[in-house]
Amino acid sequence: MHVKKGDKVKVLSGKDKGKQGTILEVYPKKDRVLVEGINMVKKHAKPSQENPQGGILNVEAAIHASNVLPIDPKSGEPTRVGYEVRDGKKVRVAKKSGEALDK
Repeated sequence: MHVKKGDKVKVLSGKDKGKQGTILEVYPKKDRVLVEGINMVKKHAKPSQENPQGGILNVEAAIHASNVLPIDPKSGEPTRVGYEVRDGKKVRVAKKSGEALDK
């Protein structure tokens, strides 16, 4: 998968097209990602220990990984991802600038 938890990404399509956010969770088997503040849906919750009131909550829903691109650390624009071996480790690299995406 070309994105990881903690990456800053830009949404390419859907109702939140053009917005940016940080990846909170990645679901590789389903090829989906959960992005902070993106694809907000209303969830009806019964009263529980954590939420004694219950009611309607706004939560993020997962979107397909192909609809997001990581943001280039150098230019701040969305970029495709390449892979290189640096110091014996496989590293994700921004195609636009050649900058490493992994810390």
